[in-house]
Amino acid sequence: MTKLYLVRHGETFDNERQIMQGQTPGELNATGIRQAEALSLQLADVHFDAIVASDLWRAIQTAQILAEPHQLSVVTTPLFRERDWGSFTGRFIPDLKDIKPWPDDIESLPAMKDRAGRFLDFIRKNYPESQVLAVGHGIINKAIQAVYWGKEMHEIEKMKNAEVRILDI
Repeated sequence: MTKLYLVRHGETFDNERQIMQGQTPGELNATGIRQAEALSLQLADVHFDAIVASDLWRAIQTAQILAEPHQLSVVTTPLFRERDWGSFTGRFIPDLKDIKPWPDDIESLPAMKDRAGRFLDFIRKNYPESQVLAVGHGIINKAIQAVYWGKEMHEIEKMKNAEVRILDI
């Protein structure tokens, strides 16, 4: 069995401004850097065999901070990217709440859950019997947990920035 430490990246400038980031790179703000540094200290004594991150900069940046005490390099995968928000990307989140129906260019929940399942398969295949620290994003992390627990995404509590949840996969 593999123990997966599932982490959401630290706060970004766009999180702070309530901008829909989607699959844009993003960058940690000062709060996000402090969050990642605090989590790094919290996890410093935990043994990890690998550190995996989304290939988006905000996740890589968080993973690099977390990797420092472990002297591990960060492996990236596009399977772990945030939801593709299509034409909602870059928009002010509160302005989007009453838009119905959503545009067709937004990644569907079934597609997200399929990608989440493929991410879990990727971890199981490449890191069997390991402890893996994985830094992703709010919505894909919800999808991963929904697949893992066999639940709907709305049943999974939102992760805070730099929060960790542990799954035995």
